[in-house]
Amino acid sequence: MLLLQPHQQLPASDLADRLDVSVRTIMRDVEALSAAGVPVYTVRGPQGGIAPLPGYRTDVTGLTADESRALFVLMSGTARADLGLGQALGSALRKVMAALPASHRPDADLASRRILIDPVRWRGTPSPDHPAPDLTPFQQAALTDRRLRLRYRHGRDNRVATYTLDPYGLVNKAGVWYLVADQDGEPRLFRTDRALSATVLDQPAQRRAGLELNDVWQGLRRRIDDIPVPLAVTARVRNEILAQFLLIHEADLAAPAPAESPPEPEGEPGWTKVELRFRSLPAAETLLAFGPDAQVLTPEDLRRALARRAEATAVLYDSRQDT
Repeated sequence: MLLLQPHQQLPASDLADRLDVSVRTIMRDVEALSAAGVPVYTVRGPQGGIAPLPGYRTDVTGLTADESRALFVLMSGTARADLGLGQALGSALRKVMAALPASHRPDADLASRRILIDPVRWRGTPSPDHPAPDLTPFQQAALTDRRLRLRYRHGRDNRVATYTLDPYGLVNKAGVWYLVADQDGEPRLFRTDRALSATVLDQPAQRRAGLELNDVWQGLRRRIDDIPVPLAVTARVRNEILAQFLLIHEADLAAPAPAESPPEPEGEPGWTKVELRFRSLPAAETLLAFGPDAQVLTPEDLRRALARRAEATAVLYDSRQDT
């Protein structure tokens, strides 16, 4: 009955699939409900199905449209499955949807398909401590099925580019908001806090047929999480430049670094040890940019590579060779 109320009529085969029972069981239950006085009946013919009497519903009184939408955003995503509550919460959502005023149901259903909450942080990255950006244009584009023009600063190289995107929706990944969208038909992930500007266009979104936000998100998430174990790096950083170092290498931290640490065992105070992860040895060589203010302790391969680069750089600036 909770499935029927928002749809008014569903084929018996559809009900059987949703409830994981046979069509014969559905028909037997409809007969039992009718005998018990519940106003449900069978519509025969090619366009037939199971339907309740018009007007049979229970309202959840007092809920505004925004409150209804908020319920379905908070309950979406994979968190309920991780807690072992997937079936119970799925049933609860059906009850709430069935009881909502008819005018609120489309927005609530759309919110559940356009906004996801994923509480598990990315492997090797700390939880963010910065405020969320203005999500208004991202929500508007996702909930009205319109294209978005995004001016975006990439995290690795600070390159700025402008994209025309077809949004699937928003995902909150452990406190960081991401836009999931197609760019030229290919799935992409954009951190909303790196957006320099976002403009909703007066053009319908051209998403790939048959795909919802959760489908595209799971593919993008696996693409990132399934990267082979990266290069583990242990380094120490002078406390004077620690804040700058952490700002630049936030995404490379294997675990949140302390604000300060005790002196090193060899008796040299003023250093903080940090654990990092890089995708490759060349990617880790960017640590050389901090010069003598950051020292790699392990692995030895990276230490030798940095030594070679430092030596080659010193040769370029050797004033004796210029003469």
